[in-house]
Amino acid sequence: MPGPVSILIVDDDPRLCRALVRYFAREGYAVRTATSGAQMRERLAAERPDLVILDLKLPDEDGFSLARELRSTTDVAIVILTGKAETTDKVVGLELGADDYVTKPFIERELLARVRSVLRRTSAGGQGRRAAAAGSVACFDGWRFDLATYELTSPAGDPVALTPHEFQLLSTFVRHGNRVLSRDAILELVAGRDWSPDDRSVDVLVGKLRKKLGTDHQDPRLIETVRSVGYKLTAKVSFE
Repeated sequence: MPGPVSILIVDDDPRLCRALVRYFAREGYAVRTATSGAQMRERLAAERPDLVILDLKLPDEDGFSLARELRSTTDVAIVILTGKAETTDKVVGLELGADDYVTKPFIERELLARVRSVLRRTSAGGQGRRAAAAGSVACFDGWRFDLATYELTSPAGDPVALTPHEFQLLSTFVRHGNRVLSRDAILELVAGRDWSPDDRSVDVLVGKLRKKLGTDHQDPRLIETVRSVGYKLTAKVSFE
């Protein structure tokens, strides 16, 4: 018989952690806490939770980096709970793989409703994540992209060399399917730093990758520009 749904709360505010532990325990959840990124990894190694409630401001690591790590290494559901209320932060958090984003201050009942909704969605969505994780080769429009060996092979069977940033960019596109990615989210995912309106490095990087995929901005067959938003991979991606 399966046990209760487990939640890991990652937040360095002890009062908040105690309050959430009491609240979710009353609702029948098994709850643990971590106050840092290092402690989060210890908890994950001991027992994998069903859902992580993650603060973005931690004493040892940036929460965005932890969200990216969680999504790349696990299929747990992620709800970001933070005082960062800027739209850009929310977009980046969701595009890094978080399933929901809740700002402080918050109402406990609303957080509970969000958690329940995420768990309902990810009970099926997690199967897709596990399938993608199980296969390291992404196939799209005749291309084969091996994420384990850093190898890209054209539809004609020719190897195509990628720089580290081009590899990270293509990895980001294939892992996010046909979702539109904003420039700041791409830069956070690829380079781990903030983007400013004067920074055109994403556009330059996309242009270089397009050329290696045999397209350019005049014929964006695989990587489409979404005006005033960002870019998306248009081809259907499968993993094997």
